[in-house]
Amino acid sequence: MDSPGGSRTEYAALPQIGISEILGLIEFLKSKGGREDIYKLAAELKMEFGDMLTVIRGAEFLGLVHTPGGDVVVEPLGEKLTRSRINGRKVLIKAQLEKIPVFKTLMAFLDEKDERQATREQLLDKLAELIPNENNEQTFTTLVNWGRYAELFGYNDDSEMFYIDSGS
Repeated sequence: MDSPGGSRTEYAALPQIGISEILGLIEFLKSKGGREDIYKLAAELKMEFGDMLTVIRGAEFLGLVHTPGGDVVVEPLGEKLTRSRINGRKVLIKAQLEKIPVFKTLMAFLDEKDERQATREQLLDKLAELIPNENNEQTFTTLVNWGRYAELFGYNDDSEMFYIDSGS
């Protein structure tokens, strides 16, 4: 709910894309000198333009690229990511996720719960509250995939429990 001062946190919809596609984009851009025209990029990767935009949006969301004009340009963080090994990449992505409002809010939500865990349904309800006009199932899938990759939190498919690792 908005306060009189309008201090409501904006929760942006997460791009429905996997981390591996985002990392692939960054690697490909790096091989092209760190910059490429979006249309050329889609053609070279044999991707539908809309799908290419989703991957780019995911990379932008994580602060790995920016898109001046019609180009995609690798940011310094994206450059650092390409030089990192897998554990370094996870640390960089985790740091970026921790800055994103929906991830911050969900981490706080889990922190307040007994044993720092919540059911899938509790999380879907929370997502519906935070991002009401989005497909919560798709958002949940992206959250789980990105969070697992970065080892920010875990999700047990069998018990449908979402949790913060004791090491986090």
